Amino acid sequence: MDIVPVIDLLGGQVVHAKRGERERYRPIESALTAGSAPQDIVAALLALQPFRACYVADLDAIRGNGDHRATVADLQARWPEVAFWVDAGLATPDDCRRWLDAGILHLVIGSESQTDGTTLEAALALTGKDRVALSLDIRQGKPLGPATLHEDAACWPARVIAMTLDRVGSGEGPDLDRIAALAARRPGVRVWGAGGVRDAADLDALAAHGADAVLVASALHDRRLDAGTLARFVSGQPVGRQEAANG
Repeated sequence: MDIVPVIDLLGGQVVHAKRGERERYRPIESALTAGSAPQDIVAALLALQPFRACYVADLDAIRGNGDHRATVADLQARWPEVAFWVDAGLATPDDCRRWLDAGILHLVIGSESQTDGTTLEAALALTGKDRVALSLDIRQGKPLGPATLHEDAACWPARVIAMTLDRVGSGEGPDLDRIAALAARRPGVRVWGAGGVRDAADLDALAAHGADAVLVASALHDRRLDAGTLARFVSGQPVGRQEAANG
């Protein structure tokens, strides 16, 4: 199982995400480094552990208030060995093309931003199945976005993210039952857990429930997960980079 750190971008800063209540997010306070500048936060995370992937949520883009394409492109250029998976509220094929044109290789299609399956199909056609992840977003137990994306496992790409927004930054533990259910519905799909990770015990539980990767933020910044714990979960297979090379 791979550990994938998350950075949430809002107004040019990395913010502390909590329960998907985006209007309440504030600049992150990290034990790893001072300040909340994206370059500094990524550098601090990579000093903690040489992560092979990073999940970037562009909250301004998701909310329709501009985007951080230039910022993320700078991150990718500085750390070309890292696969930056970008969730930017991609709602149309043209949205996907704009980010690809900026040099972003790995796209996350969030179900909450969709009206149908067109954007997912376009992303797969533009980049290939190993460079697209479908985030199946739920809040308060309710699926967000088109029902078919949640229900039709045949349409899923190689990676599916079990995004339980209520648990993001909550410290309540991951949604293990949901992760196990998604993994069982289509064997072979890589299921990523998102939301609620507190400590090493949660990582063990996620691995036991079929998670191939997990998105983590708060537990890294407050050092509940240290370098030794993280190293135990690092596999030999990069998350996204090798697939990108094979195209």
